[in-house]
Amino acid sequence: MTTTCELETNEIQNKFEISAKTYKYTLFEDMHLALPAPQGDTLYTRGHFKYFHYGCDGTLDTGWGCGYRTLQTAISWIINKRPSSGNQAVPSIREIQRMLVNIGDKLPPFIDSRDWIGTLEEFYVIDYMFELPCKIVHAQQLNSDRVIKQIRRYFEEYAGFIAMGGMSDMASKGIAGINQSPASGVSLLIVDPHFSGVPSSKQQLIDEGYVRWRPISEFPESAYNLCFILQQ
Repeated sequence: MTTTCELETNEIQNKFEISAKTYKYTLFEDMHLALPAPQGDTLYTRGHFKYFHYGCDGTLDTGWGCGYRTLQTAISWIINKRPSSGNQAVPSIREIQRMLVNIGDKLPPFIDSRDWIGTLEEFYVIDYMFELPCKIVHAQQLNSDRVIKQIRRYFEEYAGFIAMGGMSDMASKGIAGINQSPASGVSLLIVDPHFSGVPSSKQQLIDEGYVRWRPISEFPESAYNLCFILQQ
């Protein structure tokens, strides 16, 4: 099932300024381009994004914050694609929670909680911040021909960043590329926010599998929601 989502104007209210941030270290940028290009036909996210992960801003979110971190990575990409965004900051987990309360998706006790968010909440925040539509694709099987064609078409038309989360595979992650090869089939370039600590290098994250090409056949048997961000 595919749905193109856009909040009504009267649902976007009480916007607040997002504060500037100082991180524990300079967040790595464009992790997807640090990987060797695989053989075959490859399409990448075009534009720059920062790699957000557990604890990168001092918030101890291991075990529940992966959806927020995937969203932060996606927002950093949108900001870099929009010159008009200027020095706009990426929101913190608490600021994301405040936005979801502001639009009425969550109740006030959600702020400062450890409640996780999924793909739909990620869309709500993107639309709240940028009034930017997204296409939500519900995939019963990630490796179906229909879903693979939709992912490929998205990278052909938008060269964007896809946020994804599963029903039984609940680990949020981003997709920053697709590769198709007669020899190895279809692989997705996964940006996984589950790293904790301060990485010593991009290579460490690659070696430990947090940014890697993953054959689509290796994904668990799970339905997934994919958020295609419709930013040119």
